Amino acid sequence: MAGKGLVLVVIDGLTPAMLERAVESRRAPALALLAERASYGRAVSTFPSLTPVCLSSIATGSHPDVHHIPHLVWYDRGARRFVEYGSSFAALRTAGTRRSIIDTIFHMNDRHLSADAVTVYEALEDAGLRAAAINVTCYRGRTRHRTTLPGVRRTANGPSRFFFYNLFESDETGAPLAVRHRAAGTVDGYAAAVGRWLVTRDCFDFLLYYLSDYDFASHAFGPEGAEHVLERTDAAVAALLDAGGGVDEFLDRYAVVVCSDHGQTAVTRAERLEAAFADLELARPGARSRGSVAVAASNRAGMVYRLPGCPEDVGELALRLDGRPEVDVVVYLEGDEAVARREGEELRFARGDGGWETSGDRAVLRYPDALERTWAALHNPNAGDLLVSAREGVEFADLGGAHHTGGGSHGSLVPGDSIVPVLTIGVDGGSEPASITDLAPLVLEHFGVEPPGSMRRAAAMAA
Repeated sequence: MAGKGLVLVVIDGLTPAMLERAVESRRAPALALLAERASYGRAVSTFPSLTPVCLSSIATGSHPDVHHIPHLVWYDRGARRFVEYGSSFAALRTAGTRRSIIDTIFHMNDRHLSADAVTVYEALEDAGLRAAAINVTCYRGRTRHRTTLPGVRRTANGPSRFFFYNLFESDETGAPLAVRHRAAGTVDGYAAAVGRWLVTRDCFDFLLYYLSDYDFASHAFGPEGAEHVLERTDAAVAALLDAGGGVDEFLDRYAVVVCSDHGQTAVTRAERLEAAFADLELARPGARSRGSVAVAASNRAGMVYRLPGCPEDVGELALRLDGRPEVDVVVYLEGDEAVARREGEELRFARGDGGWETSGDRAVLRYPDALERTWAALHNPNAGDLLVSAREGVEFADLGGAHHTGGGSHGSLVPGDSIVPVLTIGVDGGSEPASITDLAPLVLEHFGVEPPGSMRRAAAMAA
């Protein structure tokens, strides 16, 4: 077993270019200190490259075919309703505020996350190690925690040290309220206060330290306009280093991985994906009509569900999106094959012995690790029948009509949405991560724990 603990810092929405610029200019001095001592690389996110999907992939070491979290918003076929994890306040209201809050805080982990997907916290604590998580939405562990909300009896299973926006706090740390002024950085400020408390007491072996304020600002100002907020995020990283006695003493105690969950690209216009299906009966949140098609879209990815009674098959629904200026790539399943369409061209692909069997134009899916990511996304039982990746510069308006035009967004297959930076320092065992799904098994290998078969790298090695 490794002698050092490990801290995994996830800076939501951080692009390689922004990290490199901030480090080179020293506008992010804590990250610069780490970068000087680190191995630097880039990894590929999952698809759709949206935070609930990405954080679930990081925590479980798997793509959506294993963990079953499909999107920020999706249609529950069994319950005949939309599930909304927080695309916007308008989307939460449209889907039902109370129900959406419960889905986001509780049901994502205790119902929607597959029981077959072992989280990094579960695997570590099953091996007798101490796991901690701060503010990460995929948190399922072995320890039952009661919420801090007065009068609410709901509980959640998290790691033994578990902090989630003041709603769950396994320990009294004196940290301030996380959500009192989001735009001013109070969420990362809360994480910093908790992280400082944990490091000072050395009360974990593994910590997933999630910092989300940069992504929030990048949505508003664009990925090139949020550098001032990255400075605040850097201060949250510095809080850990200072609590450990400075960078060198901190690194004597902990190995470190710094990464992002996805990138971001600039958005110049918003479109409603529902417009392509306006002549069909659309399922609507809260409506009595079941509809024949449900469209779940947000940020730069969308899903279309063919419901009972739909007069068109999946292929015909896909053809509706050919030539639409807001759509880049559409993928769907047809028998044992996946089909990808782009600008009228088609690629068919399936897993074969030792690789992929393809026919058609490979340029249709010319994006990073696109065959693997789209195949996995399509084989998620909660996913739509069509998965849609938006064209550059386009965002799909969410259920409430909200969007980030003039700012930044993510979710699509393009490199800007999909490539993330990775710094690794002092990690024992394993190769450099090529995908965010490699992070959980890398953590386990550092501690000498065998990754479970549900994790992507473990499964690939077994094959």
